Amino acid sequence: MTTTTDSDAPASRMPVLYLSHGAPPLADDRTWTTELAAWSADLPRPRSILMISAHWEEAPLALSATTKVPLVYDFWGFPQRYYDVTYDAPVAPDLAADVTRLLQAPGTPVHHDQGRGLDHGAYIPLVEMFPKADVPVLQMSMPTLDPQRLFEIGRTIAPLRDQGTLIVGSGFTTHNLRWFNPAAGSDAPAPAASAEFDAWAAETMASADIDSLLDFLEKAPAAHEAHPRTEHFAPLFVALGAAYEGGALASRSVIDGFWYGLSKRSWQLS
Repeated sequence: MTTTTDSDAPASRMPVLYLSHGAPPLADDRTWTTELAAWSADLPRPRSILMISAHWEEAPLALSATTKVPLVYDFWGFPQRYYDVTYDAPVAPDLAADVTRLLQAPGTPVHHDQGRGLDHGAYIPLVEMFPKADVPVLQMSMPTLDPQRLFEIGRTIAPLRDQGTLIVGSGFTTHNLRWFNPAAGSDAPAPAASAEFDAWAAETMASADIDSLLDFLEKAPAAHEAHPRTEHFAPLFVALGAAYEGGALASRSVIDGFWYGLSKRSWQLS
């Protein structure tokens, strides 16, 4: 696979995002929420948003409800105020139809789960980035954690960008909850393994080395420590596929730093 960097994307095409989304207490981190809000303000306004969250693995590939349903509060043991958060964005039936059309063309089954709301990997960053909740949102499951397969799904849905859809992979650039130590504070120094993986990811994305990214468990330092299970890095592969065109990938790191030892690095791809 040939990869080169190309900074000139068509002006009418929406970028693709991979962001680190944080747990419910993200809302209490003024630095991070400010970074997400500033990022959103710099984006073209999307007509719709397609979210791929680390917190929804389902096969066959599934799409969230296209009628109003509650959010999925898929976390436990937090103060009640985190369960009181709402995000009443418009539903996106037209986007669901377009995703189904694109993915069923090569024979990929698509399930419509009309009881599935947005999970915290989707709504937590959206609350900070699009607080008016006035852009239609659809969530798509990951039917596999295989990087190459997710990359191909991203390639297949890439035409959505031309109709104004913002494709967002929502994960975490490092995700080992054994490092999570609230007593140390959110700005405590990152573990060496987290810092090493983060530096590798930043360099590899900057060089557009997609082959190495797809083979990160073998190529990246401390990969198995940074991702004991790979679901939080997996949304990146959908984003890479959606942004990759003609052997080119352009990206910029928009957010960096660490939160309770986890890398919150996030990229915009075009």
